[in-house]
Amino acid sequence: MENNKTYQKSDDVVWMGLTITFMLVPSVLTQLTLTFVHRDLGRDRPFVLFMHLLQMGPIIRCIEALIVYCQGGKKEEPYVTISRKVKLKHGRGLGPAFECEIGHSERKLAVHRNAFKRTAVIQAFLGSSPQLTLQLYATIQEKYVLPTRLALMIISMISIVYGALVCSVLAIQIKYDDYKVRMKPTAYLCMILWRGLEIATRITTLVLFSTTFTVWVVLVGLTNLFIFFFQPWVEFWARKASLPENIEKNFSKLGTTVVLCMVTFLYACINIFCWSAVQLDLADHDLVEKQPRWRSLAVYYTLRFMENVTLIVLWYHFKSDFYEYVCTPLLVVQLIVCYSLAVLFMLIFHQFCHPCRRLFHYNVEDCLRCACCWKKKQLQPPENHAHGLHAPPDLTNHLID
Repeated sequence: MENNKTYQKSDDVVWMGLTITFMLVPSVLTQLTLTFVHRDLGRDRPFVLFMHLLQMGPIIRCIEALIVYCQGGKKEEPYVTISRKVKLKHGRGLGPAFECEIGHSERKLAVHRNAFKRTAVIQAFLGSSPQLTLQLYATIQEKYVLPTRLALMIISMISIVYGALVCSVLAIQIKYDDYKVRMKPTAYLCMILWRGLEIATRITTLVLFSTTFTVWVVLVGLTNLFIFFFQPWVEFWARKASLPENIEKNFSKLGTTVVLCMVTFLYACINIFCWSAVQLDLADHDLVEKQPRWRSLAVYYTLRFMENVTLIVLWYHFKSDFYEYVCTPLLVVQLIVCYSLAVLFMLIFHQFCHPCRRLFHYNVEDCLRCACCWKKKQLQPPENHAHGLHAPPDLTNHLID
């Protein structure tokens, strides 16, 4: 509400419309996600659906989860299904497989946890990220920081970082579903530093660029959105794959397509602000590609770094006298260094802190060594062929893929 009053005073009708949009869209998608995960469309639950229409779905879901938790273990069957996992040893290799029984209450609580994790990601990147961008923009335009707005900005930043952490952990759990995954505190600390620096730098860059090029920043955002939205669909059509049939039993092909469009829209919104940690595979029943693709990770961070540097340099050259009391060269260097540190913490996480790094065929060190060898090979003259010797096999593509 405070931002809306500020936009009305400054006649920023577009920004006010964006603020209202970024409040309503994540709320509606949260209700749809909770309804879809709990499969309420084919069940006779009018009260729950009515609560979702009133945008109060998370409240009723929390009450349901509390009731299930309190009634857990009372007069229920021994188990519903059996889960089989493989333990990872502290050293090299795999440990023994073990089986555990999953009861009714545990399965229901697992469904609630999965639903809340997905809604946290939706709220973070469709609600908190745009809101933090607008709040920071309003703060710069007004030249002072309100205590209430500062508190809201801090809460939004915490929500975004938490959503990014949930997205990374979910990606690991989906890719390595057959293994018992345990995250260590050092892994969480490394991910917090990685995601916090990446998101803070990205949002600050977009806001500074928007203060000088208000219209062009919309074009930058829409270009990113369209690229990441259509990328999974282009790969899907190029492979001539078919739609997965187990998204929802009651859905037709049109309903399945709508759900996949919503998933790709969320995927695109995440990638605008940070790495989504997954590659979508619309033909797979989990919608996630299980094999790690180091090339996609390297291409994303390379292009994102170049884009951030370009936006910062353009802002630096065309900035107004509004920033005359700010050391703008130091600010530019700080933003570039912070994003470089984010990439460094990302590499450290995958090399030393990833819970399933023992399952990697090739790790970050191998990819970097291979890239250096490839560059060195490009600079050296082809002496081997002149003397009739055969060059060693090139493993660059295998390592990067």
